[in-house]
Amino acid sequence: MNTLAAYAANPETTLGRRFKEASSPLRNAFQRDRDRIIHSTAFRRLEYKTQVFVNHEGDLFRTRLTHSLEVAQIARGIARTLNLHEDLTEAIALAHDLGHTPFGHAGQDALNDCMRDYGGFEHNLQSLRVVDKLEQRYAEFDGLNLSFELREGILKHCSLKNAKQLGDVGQRFIDKTNPSLEAQLTNFADEIAYNNHDIDDGLRSGLITIEQLQQVELFNSQLEIVRAKHPKLEQRRLINETVRRMINILVVDLCQTSAQNIAQLNPKNIQDIRQSPYLIAFSAAVTQQNLALKQFLRKNLYHHYKVNRMSAKAMRIIRELFEVFFNDTTLMPPEHQTNAKQDKARAVADYIAGMTDRFAIREHRRLFTVEAEL
Repeated sequence: MNTLAAYAANPETTLGRRFKEASSPLRNAFQRDRDRIIHSTAFRRLEYKTQVFVNHEGDLFRTRLTHSLEVAQIARGIARTLNLHEDLTEAIALAHDLGHTPFGHAGQDALNDCMRDYGGFEHNLQSLRVVDKLEQRYAEFDGLNLSFELREGILKHCSLKNAKQLGDVGQRFIDKTNPSLEAQLTNFADEIAYNNHDIDDGLRSGLITIEQLQQVELFNSQLEIVRAKHPKLEQRRLINETVRRMINILVVDLCQTSAQNIAQLNPKNIQDIRQSPYLIAFSAAVTQQNLALKQFLRKNLYHHYKVNRMSAKAMRIIRELFEVFFNDTTLMPPEHQTNAKQDKARAVADYIAGMTDRFAIREHRRLFTVEAEL
């Protein structure tokens, strides 16, 4: 690791864990956080949760797990360039999607709709709930007992109502302050990763075409460079080379612009970071190019009629599972039945949110198809 900047998050001055633990002689606090996430049940489940495409639609599409690894790789490189803490950055990246439902955003929207009268559902809050409460790996406490810095990095956004119930980790939303630079840059790494791998998956699926993408400046500028240098390159390598260059453009611009912002502020410690506006940012020009890419994907991929069809099926599965479990909690496994005695709706939401795509499909089949195996 490079020399840690004075304003970086530092495991030696961490704001601590919810439950006091002895420090490790071998690993710093943020390394322990990362390792606990990797060994968690929720992290393993990400292998069978997808984002745009449902798990059974193809073996080569990104899953939440591969996405999280890509975010971690991008984020760690940015952190190293800016002399920030790489272990914390990696841990935030690996944990940021732990609370996502099956079936991507369609599943989240459906579950939020089901929970409308019971506090709603939001995957950032659910990720925090997973690491604070739902993981059960330790004898002395529920959850993973992660550091404050990791927990605040998971919580990308939060309503004031929810923030008031979260204690220390929600206070910044009340005070209108910002998280560490490690948390800030991971948000951007997440966006860089999913925008660019959605291009790859969208092209692979045939839902979007290279000709359509040539309307997008960020894509077309790099495509033309690749074609000029390699005029006979086959399409798969042409796409890979173009996407690789797009990621590089975004990462380099983010590092350069953020370094300029940090130098201009000249922060002396992490508290200066928390009190200042967001310092991690793209340049104005790249911000516009990235926005155009996001708008293209929203219109042509995320709202493609074939994606809409799968999303409609997914939302129906989530709604019907919620209704049947809410009406009869004895249909859930025993541990979830126990939780339902305290808060029925939230226990049902926890059970459904923890499902993988294929498990949710099988569970729905078991409950609604007479011929299905129990």
